[in-house]
Amino acid sequence: MKRLWLAMCLLISYTSFANEFEAVLKDFAMKDVKSIASDDQVINAIKSQNEQNSQLNETQITALDNDWRSQVGQSDAPLITSKLSSDLSKKLSALQESSDGVITEIFVMDNKGLNVAQSAVTSDYWQGDEDKWQQTYLVGPNAIHIGEIEEDESTQMFQSQVSYTITDPASGQVIGAITVGVNVEEL
Repeated sequence: MKRLWLAMCLLISYTSFANEFEAVLKDFAMKDVKSIASDDQVINAIKSQNEQNSQLNETQITALDNDWRSQVGQSDAPLITSKLSSDLSKKLSALQESSDGVITEIFVMDNKGLNVAQSAVTSDYWQGDEDKWQQTYLVGPNAIHIGEIEEDESTQMFQSQVSYTITDPASGQVIGAITVGVNVEEL
């Protein structure tokens, strides 16, 4: 029944549909996403990667992103495997699994927009050219970005990506961002 209602809303008016869920998604961001973003393990992993990648230039970032994209779906995927096998990725995966279908993905990004950890494989490694990073990290503390509600072709779910700025509690500086895919049918 929810699926039929959501499909009808999309057909009637995409704008009113998106606005109808905006308040719920912002509330989800301020409670659930903010809670994940403030986790010590998340903060420490981002700070570590920011330090490790501090000298990366645009050409190197593009090369890493191209390497990641070429590894998606391959059995030999060292860059992807290194990220998915981290303790933080395992924790994010467990959070997704325990969400009762509300969360479809979680990924954490550094100060360059590169993945630090994720609950599942993302299609690309560099998010820095996308609103999920630009409308949070570049905006500053407590910035929220709510992505459009779209039907995922593979899962047949209506979902939105909710992104939030990650700030180092010790310094108050923005250090990264987080994106959580949300199945709006389960909210």
